[in-house]
Amino acid sequence: MRIGTRGSPLALAQSEELQRRLRMAHPHLAEERAIAVSVIRTTGDLVLDRPLADIGGKGLFTKEIDEALLGGGIDMAVHSAKDLPTVLPAGIVVAAVLPREDPRDAFIAPTIRRPAEMASGAIVGTASLRRQAQLLARRPDLKVVSLRGNVQTRLAKLERGEVAATLLALAGLRRLGLADDGRVNVLSVDEMLPAVGQAAIAVTCREADEDIAALLAPLNHPPSSEAVAAERAMLKVLDGSCRTPIAGYAEVDAAASSLHLRALVARPDGSRLLSTSRGGATSDAVRLGRDAGEELRGRAGPGFFG
Repeated sequence: MRIGTRGSPLALAQSEELQRRLRMAHPHLAEERAIAVSVIRTTGDLVLDRPLADIGGKGLFTKEIDEALLGGGIDMAVHSAKDLPTVLPAGIVVAAVLPREDPRDAFIAPTIRRPAEMASGAIVGTASLRRQAQLLARRPDLKVVSLRGNVQTRLAKLERGEVAATLLALAGLRRLGLADDGRVNVLSVDEMLPAVGQAAIAVTCREADEDIAALLAPLNHPPSSEAVAAERAMLKVLDGSCRTPIAGYAEVDAAASSLHLRALVARPDGSRLLSTSRGGATSDAVRLGRDAGEELRGRAGPGFFG
């Protein structure tokens, strides 16, 4: 059985988590050779000198992997849910969402703990317009520059003093064993609303491949899956791309079968932020997400996403 993945350290760590869960759920896969990992280089990994929005957006991290899946070169693919386009290629489905890690963002700087402590004009590096917009909304006096590459590359640029601070997903830092770095300071969701699907691992397979879907079914974590479904439904209504700062985070109360969704759209310069929230039954996750997205789209108006 072949798992397709990107080749970054974080992507490989996520693949290892998938392998571990598959072996726990299916003892016959415990043999070392039963599961193989196929590293696939995507356009998003190869082109690092331009913002994602300039070279095509989110699909750049999934296109080549999707092609390998549809072509039969791999049997399943592991993705950061936040990298998945809102509409998957025909013939591909999300078969499982693994238990979600902590979705919050981390502010990383050598000597300060919060963006509020930064000197006026200080440089913050991030590839995320979502983070940029929320940061500039509070601190319009800061300078934000594009900072792409994997986690280690971004931390190295911080170490060299190319930027005064950066922001990264706490989940990625944890999966790489870097969350205990003294420079890492966790931001609340009130300070920085996460990206849609942040900290969740999504596993895709061919829609017609019932055997693989059956292997993946026990790995699906319903609260994580429901939360991601609500967030992605909101994003789909907004037709979100890498040119539009959009944030969304759903918290699920599994005991009460309910969820609470927060959603936000912004202009990249932080000059205008619109937010809303929805609450209801987890069975209504998609409807709640769509409703939140429709409200934000209506309030934003036609020129907001230009």
